[in-house]
Amino acid sequence: MKDPRIGTLAKNLINYSVKLQKGEKILIENFGLQRELVNALVNEAYAAGGYPFVLLKDHQVDRALLMGAKEEQYKMMGEFEANVMKQMDAYIGLRAGDNINEQSDVPSEKMAIHGQTVGKVHRNIRVPKTKWVVLRYPTNSMAQLAKMSTEAFEDFYFEVCNLDYGKMSAAMDNLVDLMDKTDKVRLTGPGTDLTFSIKDIKAIKCAGELNIPDGEVYTAPVKDSINGVISYNTPSPYQGFTFENVKLTFKDGKIVEAVANDTARINKIFDTDEGARYVGEFAIGVNPYILHPMQDILFDEKIDGSFHFTPGQCYDDAFNGNHSDIHWDLVNIQRPEYGGGEIHFDDVLIRKDGRFVLPELENLNPENLK
Repeated sequence: MKDPRIGTLAKNLINYSVKLQKGEKILIENFGLQRELVNALVNEAYAAGGYPFVLLKDHQVDRALLMGAKEEQYKMMGEFEANVMKQMDAYIGLRAGDNINEQSDVPSEKMAIHGQTVGKVHRNIRVPKTKWVVLRYPTNSMAQLAKMSTEAFEDFYFEVCNLDYGKMSAAMDNLVDLMDKTDKVRLTGPGTDLTFSIKDIKAIKCAGELNIPDGEVYTAPVKDSINGVISYNTPSPYQGFTFENVKLTFKDGKIVEAVANDTARINKIFDTDEGARYVGEFAIGVNPYILHPMQDILFDEKIDGSFHFTPGQCYDDAFNGNHSDIHWDLVNIQRPEYGGGEIHFDDVLIRKDGRFVLPELENLNPENLK
């Protein structure tokens, strides 16, 4: 029997997230073959009067390609995918896999080739020029990382992904307004005391239109304004390796010291290009159903009571001038069980231990979003 929650998710993705209109072309890209949801998306796209196109990929095949990758080959790959993406009005990226470490042994120079060619299709075409949404799909591997049974994880997944994002969107408006008026931000907590400016950089709310699950408001720091130290308290998979105990020291916007469970490896990532040692995003997570890290950034960056502070490429709609081939969402959770912490805007406390304390922001606390 088909799970009716898949149909609900497909309807939400087509009609709410990308708002597909009659005659529009949509690319459905699936890493890991999830036929039931892909078929449901195709059917909903047709029902909306759109033209669905499907691109199927596999993580193990992708690894095999990357191991022998040549610049000329991936340049052609990038041109091929760019030609397809340029013709699309909308995009849904469906990601699923059985092994988060599938690419852990791919040499960093091969990963860089991918980022400099195929990766630019998404940064330069898909993100600015299509209506897009990216999501994960539940697998046994994801349930294991979340330390849950498969059935319990599926229930959690659909609860998170099918929540009332319209309600969340309205609740975010006051935070967006406040961030747009803010100059100085200070983040404090165990191993963290960081200051920076977000003056004149737009705040953007994310409530189910770009990511599923969703639940964050993001902006970017003024590029050279960051000073201090930040310690991240969630594991973070990146390029096939899970980093832990990441601690970054900033001076005038630049990462001048980086340590982790593999300090040499993390510094190699930050040496990818000049922009990799600067930050392209600051975001506050508010999803009431996501409470603990599960080594999947689409979930972890939305954790209730969290923020993420992202080395690398900024977004065009919250532009701070930083360009890089990396964009790494590193997460800190400030709820009491993770050590607590505070966020101040212009010397006013707005969130303490993961809960908003200003009356106009209380609608973003978890009991008001469920």
